[in-house]
Amino acid sequence: MRRIAVFASGGGSNLQALLDAQDRDGFDGRIELVFSNVIGSGALDRVKGRGVATLCLPSRGFEGSREEYDAQVLAAMEASGIDLVCLAGYMRILTPVLVRPFRDRMLNIHPALLPKYGGAGFYGHHVHEAVLKAGEKESGATVHFVVEKTDAGPILLQGKVPVEPGDTPESLAARVLRVEHTIYPEAVRLVCAGRVRIVGDRAEIIGP
Repeated sequence: MRRIAVFASGGGSNLQALLDAQDRDGFDGRIELVFSNVIGSGALDRVKGRGVATLCLPSRGFEGSREEYDAQVLAAMEASGIDLVCLAGYMRILTPVLVRPFRDRMLNIHPALLPKYGGAGFYGHHVHEAVLKAGEKESGATVHFVVEKTDAGPILLQGKVPVEPGDTPESLAARVLRVEHTIYPEAVRLVCAGRVRIVGDRAEIIGP
């Protein structure tokens, strides 16, 4: 059973999707820890009474460097015996201090069809605004492994949605979020079941 940590900065809707999938179908793993860099984040509230450990290390006002911050986070993950990290609306760019030890063991969900609309500046509604401005006919979400370059790791799963006439960033975001809530639990299930193999810059699903 893999010990899973979920990182979230906001309300934690993708965390909730993972918890619901765990309760409904189960993984070959369990969410053991929810970590947030924001005091009072909704994600921390979602696991109250569930027997899931929580940890908050506020990033605002942290006096050290990003590397020093990530070193503290890494130490906490190692102390908890975490095997898999799932970023679920974690609004910080990670440094190699945290990424390298979890190489091939850290997932992220991104609200676009990578490699389009990824990288610096493409987060939250900025993604959906860019999609609409470009006149794209479809958008969606991507689950990928985390590497040192932002949003550039091997892609595991994607889900698509149409861009509809009259869409706003808010309406498109809501449609994409429903896809996120479907593909992220499936991605975690595949990884925990040992059905993912990373070959170079690609993630392959193996087995039945």
